[in-house]
Amino acid sequence: MGLTVDDVRQVARLARVSLSDDELESFVVDLNKVLGFVAKLEELDTTNVEPTSHVVSLKNVMREDRVQPSLTVEEALANAPDRSGDYFRVPRILETDQ
Repeated sequence: MGLTVDDVRQVARLARVSLSDDELESFVVDLNKVLGFVAKLEELDTTNVEPTSHVVSLKNVMREDRVQPSLTVEEALANAPDRSGDYFRVPRILETDQ
């Protein structure tokens, strides 16, 4: 049993995607091909295949964390267009009723 135009129309509605009649027909064909491929995969014997989250093993390539000198407050604020003491001054973006 494959997808129908009504099935694709319903999925498009849920995804809030507007599709023309031609696009609906095209998606019916394409999605049924995808489902056919998935059905073929379901026929494979995977009893001796260990579950994996990735087919290729991954390893993190991260450097070790090291403490190192940082900018001073003066260096960080050196090019600030507006500052208030040791802080950046920015325009207010929220209105308050106070």
